[in-house]
Amino acid sequence: MTARDGGPVLEGPWYVTLNEVLAFVLELVAIGCLAWWGFGTDGGVVARTALGIGLPLAGVVLWGLFAAPRARVRLPLAGVLAVKALVFGGGAWGVHARGHTAAAVVLAAVMAVNTAVAETARRRARTR
Repeated sequence: MTARDGGPVLEGPWYVTLNEVLAFVLELVAIGCLAWWGFGTDGGVVARTALGIGLPLAGVVLWGLFAAPRARVRLPLAGVLAVKALVFGGGAWGVHARGHTAAAVVLAAVMAVNTAVAETARRRARTR
């Protein structure tokens, strides 16, 4: 796994590595939450299936194009954070929409702190 500049992502103290692993798990959780929300919406089977498959697919495509360590399109930090906010926020909103507001708030907070720590560690690693 490499950073945007080609340097190793999982290099450094153990807690940085643990935060990177947590970041990956949170990405998967966000995609799963989008699917859970999509499949659980009101509407017919076609609408639920389209949302249950389409929302996570859109999240994966956005993440892969703009936010992944090997993203196809390199955005400035503000753009990367906007994409992450959209995908993570959508996942947290999906949990809220399914009736689990407290869990959504906790999930959003963990995602925000993890992203802040990960981006800070990545920026510091590039300047060394």
